[in-house]
This record gives sequence, C-alpha cells and structure tokens, in this order.
Amino acid sequence: MRDGQYCKSFSKQFKDDTEENVNGYPIYRRRATEPVQVGKYSIDNRWVVPYNPWLLKTFNAHINVEVCASVKSVKYLYKYVYKGHDAASVKIQKEGALDHDEILSFVEVRLAVHLPQQQPIVYQDGQEAQAIERAALRQTTLTSWFELNKNYPSAHNISYSDIPQYYVFDKSTTNWKKRQRGGQNVIEILPVVSILDTERYYLRMLLLCKSGAISFDDILTVN
Repeated sequence: MRDGQYCKSFSKQFKDDTEENVNGYPIYRRRATEPVQVGKYSIDNRWVVPYNPWLLKTFNAHINVEVCASVKSVKYLYKYVYKGHDAASVKIQKEGALDHDEILSFVEVRLAVHLPQQQPIVYQDGQEAQAIERAALRQTTLTSWFELNKNYPSAHNISYSDIPQYYVFDKSTTNWKKRQRGGQNVIEILPVVSILDTERYYLRMLLLCKSGAISFDDILTVN
C-alpha cells in the first residue's frame, strides 16, 4: 500500500477466461467464489496474487508466479546474465570491536584482465582524447605485474591472482609495492569473463596459474 491506497492494481476483476494483454502480461481467469474472512478482512479471488501451488508447498513460502510475454523480459534477463563478476566487500577488525565505519567497511579488490592495449578507459563526453593520453601513461594491475616480475625476481613464484597477498597496488603510482602486513586477510577476485570473449577467457585461465610473466607474449610461453 502507498498513502493508504493499493498500488499494485488490486483488487482485480472477476473473469471467466484468461485474456492476453497488450503489455505482455495476461489477465488471468478469476472465478467469482464466496469471500473468506481473514481476521477483520473479507477476501475473495479478486485479492489473490498469482502463485504456483507446487512452489508454495515445496518452499513453504509465497512465490509470485506470472507469465510475461513482453519483449522487455529479454532485456531483463540479459542484464542479469551479463551484469558482471561477483565482488566482495570486507573489513577486518579486532574481535569484539563494535566501532563500525560505513565508509571504511567497503574494500573492493579488483584485478584487471585485458588484452594488449585494450584496457578499459573511463572518460567524459568530449574528453576522449585526454582520457586515452592519461591511460597510456598509467599501468593497470596487470601491466604493473609484468613490470614487477621484470624488476624483482623474488616475485616470480607468485601468480597474478595471488599477488595481492604479498603486494599492494598503489593507485597513485600504478605500481605494486611490497605489503608490510595483512596479506593473510586479502581476498583476490578476477573478473568473470564470458567464453564468447575467447582471447580474454583463456588469458584469465592462464593468469590463474602462470607466474613470473613479464609480458603478454610471455604468458603464452611454456618453458
């Protein structure tokens, strides 16, 4: 209800037959049954939300079930399938501590997975050229990992997916720096890549196990 009024088009009308509607949602048959008293309310079929008896019994809960034949349903499903990878928001604090900071509670760990010269770039309309120039001067977590392996042999035994346990990515310099503490509490997440994006998909698979790579070509090299 909203402002004392029903906002979901209830009550419905009694109908002898189910009819199609222009918006893709059918108008269901609702038999004119006798009302039932529920508490102080008198309810009949006009007030029943569509449901599936099997689901109701199986899950012991009401689950709204309706047919949707609108083309908009394709867009709805598409957004769910391609909404991106899961991410974790975590904060490590001492046991028993009750001090909760809403901002500091959110720590997002993201590792880039991109092909050569195909890293994502964020820009505002009309500033595309400047954004490309800035991106050319900055490293991603992946290209910076290559540089780390070139300069520090001690990092050669660490795979890309495990590197945040031992190094911190400094966004100001776009370089990996040796972690001083807290590595055991880090959760690393590589973005999910669709198998339809073939080259990135297999690049991600290689990054999960390859260590010590100093370039994109080196990732593809065995022994």
